[in-house]
Amino acid sequence: MIKFLDLQKINQQYANELKQIAADVIDSGWYLLGNRVQSFETELAQYIGAKHAVACANGLDALRLIFKAYIELGIMNEGDEIIVPANTYIASILAISDNRLTPVFVEPDFSNFNLDINIIEAAITPKTKAILVVHLYGQICWSEQLETLAKKYNLKIVEDNAQAIGAVFKNEKAGNLGDAAGFSFYPGKNLGSLGDSGAVTTNDGNLAKTIRALANYGSTQKYVNEYQGLNSRMDEIQAAFLSVKLKYLDSENTIRRQIASYYSSNIKNIKITLPKIAARNDETHVWHLFVIRCKERDNLQKYLTENGVQTLIHYPIPPHKQNAYRNYNNLSFPLTEQIHSEVLSLPISPVMAQEEIKKVVEIINKYE
Repeated sequence: MIKFLDLQKINQQYANELKQIAADVIDSGWYLLGNRVQSFETELAQYIGAKHAVACANGLDALRLIFKAYIELGIMNEGDEIIVPANTYIASILAISDNRLTPVFVEPDFSNFNLDINIIEAAITPKTKAILVVHLYGQICWSEQLETLAKKYNLKIVEDNAQAIGAVFKNEKAGNLGDAAGFSFYPGKNLGSLGDSGAVTTNDGNLAKTIRALANYGSTQKYVNEYQGLNSRMDEIQAAFLSVKLKYLDSENTIRRQIASYYSSNIKNIKITLPKIAARNDETHVWHLFVIRCKERDNLQKYLTENGVQTLIHYPIPPHKQNAYRNYNNLSFPLTEQIHSEVLSLPISPVMAQEEIKKVVEIINKYE
């Protein structure tokens, strides 16, 4: 079986470094709010090009904390509207609704799965306070038009950068394009920890300071609580692991691009719709996922499984059709719904062997 993602093999590459640094943390006797987290925050900020990075417990919390901080700073209020792609993972929506803000769904560009920036303006109302762009599957969702809209209506742009770390738009990395960005370091991400962890990057010092306090019980001084905060902290051992793996991120993303290029050039099956890069420059995509579309998706997935190729569906049910959001179940977003019924993610990772990549292509091309 060709695994969808062989995490054991990925981390085996750096096993000696990971084991050594884990031993160092264990021996230090300091496991939270220590030097390892501070070092990783500095490294992440430098890598992204942002002035501030604040580590937290996971990617959902990163987004939750951004909106919570904007509310504490008086920039947003409960009930305000946040434009968000209808085609996204549910965490994007949870971060909004958890802060009692209102998600306003906008359809994607059918060719690249990302938020269709051309139709955002029609969704803007006097209650709109931000646009949450999701760099879905590893491809940056950005344009000058988006920046112009944000300025015209005085909107914040928040990046859900859970999937696109390392992607570049006109010399700026994802995570340093908008006003703030949330990162996930879930183990399967391009930069994955060995557990849950996340981070926020921003160039707004006041926002960063507020987020840091909110993530630590709303406190900047022990036992003195300025806000009704959360407990959302990255631990020292995950920060240490991430510092090791960050060094290899760009080279691993290069391998992902090479695999995606091979797939795109060699999959020749009229039943398969291949993913498209919105920009001409492939730096805008780091291929966290290689997502094809097929009207017979379930049959194709069954066929691939039977022929030794593991695939996943990202994602089978759109957020507005989830039971968690019953109040939105009556909404209709035809493009989003079609995407969710047709998408299938193929194996892609920096440790795939060339023969595995070729075999995936050969098997797909034989599908009838």
